[in-house]
Amino acid sequence: MATVELRFSALPEHVRTARLVAAAVARRAGVDEAVLDEVRLAVGEACTRAVGLHQNGGITAPVQVLLIEEEKQFSIEVGDEAPRSVPGGDASGGAGDDVETEEDEMGLAVISGLVDDVEVSAGEHGGSIRMTWPTTPQGAPLL
Repeated sequence: MATVELRFSALPEHVRTARLVAAAVARRAGVDEAVLDEVRLAVGEACTRAVGLHQNGGITAPVQVLLIEEEKQFSIEVGDEAPRSVPGGDASGGAGDDVETEEDEMGLAVISGLVDDVEVSAGEHGGSIRMTWPTTPQGAPLL
């Protein structure tokens, strides 16, 4: 399993770089060319959402993007460190709790429309969006 890890400051101008890197690695991993635009859009939405959560929550930690090449599939996981309340947990309303907005929910809806296999997780230490696409067998590696 090959993994590329990308970390960037939670600034909107870095989202474009994440999209370009994700598309390049997806292409190398064997994701169908016809799907690469969807990969770029989904990664852009996930990274924009993570950047917004960090900025709204005053979080200085970087956004993390993992590009994971596995047998017959390629996954991208975008992680943030914005805490969210967990059901049954402490609802004290501390700074950073429930920093998601309606715009964040719209971003998730867009991602769900672009990617068939999406997993969203969130908790008191942050959250992640994992998106997975099938790959096809590769010929000679690109140089």
